[in-house]
Amino acid sequence: MERKCILVIRIRGGVNATMRVEDTLKMLRLDRNMASTLLDDRPEYKGMLQHAKDYITWGEPTVETVRVLLEKRGKQVGDDPISEDTLKSLGYDSLDALASALCSGNVEFHKLEGIKPFFRLRPPKKGFKRTVKRPYRNRGELGPRGEAINELAKRMA
Repeated sequence: MERKCILVIRIRGGVNATMRVEDTLKMLRLDRNMASTLLDDRPEYKGMLQHAKDYITWGEPTVETVRVLLEKRGKQVGDDPISEDTLKSLGYDSLDALASALCSGNVEFHKLEGIKPFFRLRPPKKGFKRTVKRPYRNRGELGPRGEAINELAKRMA
């Protein structure tokens, strides 16, 4: 069974969020605003995404988007950028190989030894295009957005 990769970005803070939603966001490793992570499309994760949909957005990233995030925002455990030595110890010869393995679902992002399982992003260049408090399909920024996640992630990297 081929699994896809899902890029999840938290774009709202946790003020007035219930404890259940905050716990869900912590389990997704999205403790702070403008944090992002890569998940696979298991039903358990999809349920968690639906539960926290009022605080996050998600979609299917391309290999190029994942490579850009790893290059610009990927960190080792010591807060250093991902080095060639770390990639070699994981069995990958480049960031492209790691990005393609993550997108194809062959490896899980949170199980990579020595690499932080999240990205700290900045607010998007030129701001959000829509209101942050509405769903994406209703002219907002929240919830599922499919392939449009790539444009947002590149502006935030």
